[in-house]
Amino acid sequence: MLRYLTTICLLVFALTSQAQAPGSTGPTPSSNQDPTAVPLDGGASLLLAGGAAYGLRRLRQLRRA
Repeated sequence: MLRYLTTICLLVFALTSQAQAPGSTGPTPSSNQDPTAVPLDGGASLLLAGGAAYGLRRLRQLRRA
């Protein structure tokens, strides 16, 4: 009995979720917008410098041992 009830509930849920109307797609974009400024070099140089410093530190530690 529980198995049939579970199956019926799942079928009803699936059917009602498909019966919902689609949402709005939002406003249409205009073609005269300025391009978004994206900082491509935001923290990449800091990460590179940190990686180089860590690598040098590890090399010095390996040469001492």
